[in-house]
Amino acid sequence: MAKNILICDDAAFMRMMIKDILTKNGYNVVGEAENGLKAVEKYAETSPDLVLMDITMPEMDGIQALKKIRESDANAVVIMCSAMGQQAMVIEAIQSGAKDFIVKPFQADRVIEAVKKVLG
Repeated sequence: MAKNILICDDAAFMRMMIKDILTKNGYNVVGEAENGLKAVEKYAETSPDLVLMDITMPEMDGIQALKKIRESDANAVVIMCSAMGQQAMVIEAIQSGAKDFIVKPFQADRVIEAVKKVLG
């Protein structure tokens, strides 16, 4: 059965690119969010198997959204996405419960490798 994935990124083209990579590889994108606040709402609505979460977003950043999601669901599986040079944030994200991280610009094989790794 296809795994359900929620994509959270403030850039529409990034969401579109990730969605394209995932759907071509047999994954089901159940929702998209343009900021952390929406990500938390969409998580509650869709109960995805995995969340791909950008770190830098308006209204609520990815790390805050990750913490909120994990408060409501301790078993939430989240992969953080970050631009180069955000190592400190990546470390904080991992300490906050993220399972992996992907560095932008994305390479399709790295995205799929991370998704397969965390979903088993």
